[in-house]
Amino acid sequence: MYERFYRLRERPFALTPDPDYLYPSRVHKEALSYLRYGIEGHAGFIVITGEIGSGKTTLLQTALRSLDHQTSVSRIVNTMLDARELLEAVMLDFGLEPSRDQSKPVLLRDLARYLVDQRSMGRLALLVIDEAQNLSLAALEEVRMLSNLETEKSKLIQIALIGQPNLRELLQRPELEQLRQRVTVSYHLQALDSTETAAYVNHRLRRAAIGAPLEFSRDVCDLIHLHSDGIPRKINVIADAVLLFGYGEEQKTITVDLTHEVLEELESTGVIEMASQDTPVSATATQARASVPVRDDADLIAREERLAQRERQLAEQQRILVEEYRLLRARRDLAPPAPQGVPAAQPVPPANTAAHPPAAVATPAWTSSPPPPTQPSRAPQMQSWPASQPAARRPHTPDPPPAERGGVWDRVRRSLFGVA
Repeated sequence: MYERFYRLRERPFALTPDPDYLYPSRVHKEALSYLRYGIEGHAGFIVITGEIGSGKTTLLQTALRSLDHQTSVSRIVNTMLDARELLEAVMLDFGLEPSRDQSKPVLLRDLARYLVDQRSMGRLALLVIDEAQNLSLAALEEVRMLSNLETEKSKLIQIALIGQPNLRELLQRPELEQLRQRVTVSYHLQALDSTETAAYVNHRLRRAAIGAPLEFSRDVCDLIHLHSDGIPRKINVIADAVLLFGYGEEQKTITVDLTHEVLEELESTGVIEMASQDTPVSATATQARASVPVRDDADLIAREERLAQRERQLAEQQRILVEEYRLLRARRDLAPPAPQGVPAAQPVPPANTAAHPPAAVATPAWTSSPPPPTQPSRAPQMQSWPASQPAARRPHTPDPPPAERGGVWDRVRRSLFGVA
């Protein structure tokens, strides 16, 4: 959509958990270190929690990608399961084929044999349960029982629970005291601050750029942080909408004004919540928000009036152009016509003066009687007008052109007046 306009290989703010776009913020680097330590150190339970959209799944994808081929992973993403269904889902993801007619002890025996075989081959078995806050108490107790599968020296399976903050509340229940005691690695993902938000946005833009990357200014990033609370998924939603609106407006540079319009649209449609009034705002964000013009009804009315005035000016300019064109046409139509009977001058080859020498031609007096014609029957009579007659009653007679010997006008006079 907007990728070609902004010279991007792909959408940089897609909601899919792509490890290529993981921004190594302080909290994400710490969480990744805790997760790797728990897996490689063969610890007990690993618990990673964070707000919705805080990047838990992307972090998990990054950790799983870094594992070697000596690790067998069973990852559960659909946690709306009871205890037996959860056990069957774990076996299926390990590549086993549990049967519905098998009893639960048989399923546990088959799973234990598989884990022992993996350990004998020097492989590590890892169970990752995403969205673990949806597990029932019975399912969580079944998970604790799986951790009892162990040898004399180590556990046969590593278990990582990834979930939202209410997973911690769930683990604080008295019924799960035994499970809580087995948690050796625990970390909670915090939201990004304003500086990390700006770095996060521009990091993803650089990863997707073709050539010189597009960059959001600090003021724009502060506005995004204010309305996203530093949650990466909300940041992605806002930044993606900003690029989409900028593409629609054909703006190569993302401005604070455009970002504010996008935020108003997302809030009005319920995509994001309105920024809390008691949310701490940095000085840069406050200055950026203050620089955004407030668009109320008076502002819209003023803009409409300016547009109407501009349209009136354009209409007046068009009317003036039409009037000038009409006057120009009228002047051309009122111009005096050419003398009747006088053909337009055509290029005539020069007369042969050697064969036909030009005769002496007397220039006639236009206000006196005509000279005696050589051929009375053909010479037209020219009327002489007394000087006492008013000039308004005289017929208009065009001034004769200057005489050109041997030229067109000599031949015209000879043909009209019989002048030799």
